[in-house]
Amino acid sequence: MFPALRPQGLLIRRRAVAACLCLVLAVTAGCGENADEAPESGRRVEDPGPIHVHGLGVNPADGALFVATHTGLFRAAPGERRARRVANRFQDTMGFTVTGPDTFLGSGHPDGREGLPPFLGLIQSTDAGRSWKPVSLLGKRDFHVLESAGPHIYGYGSDFESRQAGLLVSSDGGRSWEERTPPEPLLSLAIDPDKPEHVVASGDSGSYSSRDGGRGWRPLSDDAGLLTWTGSGGLFLVGLDGSVVRAGEGGRIWKPSGVIGGQPAAFDNAGDELYVALHDGSIKRSRDGGRTWQLRSRP
Repeated sequence: MFPALRPQGLLIRRRAVAACLCLVLAVTAGCGENADEAPESGRRVEDPGPIHVHGLGVNPADGALFVATHTGLFRAAPGERRARRVANRFQDTMGFTVTGPDTFLGSGHPDGREGLPPFLGLIQSTDAGRSWKPVSLLGKRDFHVLESAGPHIYGYGSDFESRQAGLLVSSDGGRSWEERTPPEPLLSLAIDPDKPEHVVASGDSGSYSSRDGGRGWRPLSDDAGLLTWTGSGGLFLVGLDGSVVRAGEGGRIWKPSGVIGGQPAAFDNAGDELYVALHDGSIKRSRDGGRTWQLRSRP
């Protein structure tokens, strides 16, 4: 077993939230494409671009990379290194997952111009992020960890009234939910693509496995970090020190794979390709199981 990867990322995330929300509110005061004018002051505020990446995904409709951030959703078309803002929207997309061609699920906080509750619950886009509609829990939940496999959805985040974090599970595409008890506050979660009741979660103290949809958990290891589960490559974890390990036998054995060259902010896959976001907003891709990484996009 590898030594525990002591996470510093949660503290970094919390500090980034406070800093970035101020930028989001400033930018969404107006409606320009690259700059906005605050009505009260008459000042023009430059688009801050992608700040603090929460989620990644590749659209199977066109192969474009989507980057969900505090300051909106961004798209990098195949062959493009610079991600561009989608539809001039500044929605703070905390949870994000691609579920099909042009179809995404998300959660977080609205663009300040939309007049929506501060917690978006589960939302869906069927036009590649240009517009979003509520599915459930509008005004009630803010999922920071959001994963799906077919109609099975796992969401971890805060309840609006209590401000307490919890794990909810849906087997009908998010229309209804059941509450589960997580093993500890979660940083990440990955679903076995062949068995949606089999999930692996990671928190500050290590990683855990459940084979009954989150009803019961057993410890896997002291390794903590961000998780993703590929179709044929298996389960991967990128530690908060940037090292990548690959799991065999359901996570009981971890083997070193590579390093990403920084601290991860988000981690996901598209087929057998791995994608990781660093805290500077750059996105890297690996096509060899995490051994080597190339720049895919930059902020």
